[in-house]
Amino acid sequence: MRRIFAASVVLLGVGAMSLGWVLARKLTSGVGSRTFDLRLRDIETDGDRRLLILDRTRSTAAPGIFSLWFETGEWVRVSDEVIDRGPGQIARVVTHAASGRLPSLGASFSWSGIYFDGPAAAGLSVREVLITTPAGPAPAWLADGEHRAATWAIHVHGMGGRRRGTLRGVQVTAELGWTSLVVSFRNDGEGPSVEKGRSTLGYSEADDVEAAVEYAVKQGAERIILFGWSLGAAIALRVADRMRSAGVIIALVLDSPVLNWIEVIEANCARSGLPAVAGRLSLPWLTLDPLARIAGLPGAVSLREMDWIERARELTVPTLILHGDRDDSVPPAVSEALRDRRPGFVELVAFAAGHSLAWNSDPERWRSSVSAWLSAVVVD
Repeated sequence: MRRIFAASVVLLGVGAMSLGWVLARKLTSGVGSRTFDLRLRDIETDGDRRLLILDRTRSTAAPGIFSLWFETGEWVRVSDEVIDRGPGQIARVVTHAASGRLPSLGASFSWSGIYFDGPAAAGLSVREVLITTPAGPAPAWLADGEHRAATWAIHVHGMGGRRRGTLRGVQVTAELGWTSLVVSFRNDGEGPSVEKGRSTLGYSEADDVEAAVEYAVKQGAERIILFGWSLGAAIALRVADRMRSAGVIIALVLDSPVLNWIEVIEANCARSGLPAVAGRLSLPWLTLDPLARIAGLPGAVSLREMDWIERARELTVPTLILHGDRDDSVPPAVSEALRDRRPGFVELVAFAAGHSLAWNSDPERWRSSVSAWLSAVVVD
């Protein structure tokens, strides 16, 4: 009996370690291809309007303006109007089709909050520049401000995203007349590929964004605001912390920010149907150097250094957080906790939206909230 019990304990331990390894690998996986998991069911015409008939899902029925990225290469924007088509379907109104025509019925697409396919679509004029980072040359878009503005905004996208995802925020800083630098970083699909192409959850990626800050200073930046989206927020916070002595980073604007990785890991386990506590099985594979290397990382990741709830008192610059109350990937309660620990220093604006979709749910409110806060905090 003792042998059977001991063997059972060993098997449970092995199973737990294996699940932890799988979760750690999933969490740090390299950038993959876009998932085209939805289908265009029908197209209707209502006067001069074109309507796409779609299956009703939490995403397709969400209020706000979005983009549909089709497997065939087409890109379509839809308005915030959601038209009921019975219990299983809805209709969305097309506001723009990149190619001028719509895909054929049955075409597969991906629902996205990335509303602009490039700077021109967002009404922005940019130059391509290369940032020399510790990982290698990283491409960036440089949008010049008015009269060689000394205030710069550096925009950092999230996990699995691309630079174009940040253009929603670049529009605001362009309107303020500031220079914007939209960066890539290691293993994001646009920046340099290093090691085994895995994410270190912002820990090493911060080196590349720090290089972007140094680039901006060499180009004349005197004041820098870091914009971070999701994982990009974790990177921005780490950069601001490491460069605090320089005094050049004066504000943070964070959308759906990762402030505590353990909370995020548990939330995503729950979303996937696993017990939330299962997420803790991944922690040794992330934080212990030998195990992290076995999991494919270049070394251990210090999640403690990126826990901004515990480190709330160490924040050194005013911070604006924009977060959707329907976010099941990065819990909004964590943003609320940071605001509560630093009242008056951290401001939180809540939206009825999912992860990184606050802008999409109400673009005008998002823009006005960011613009008003920046105008009050940043003195040119």
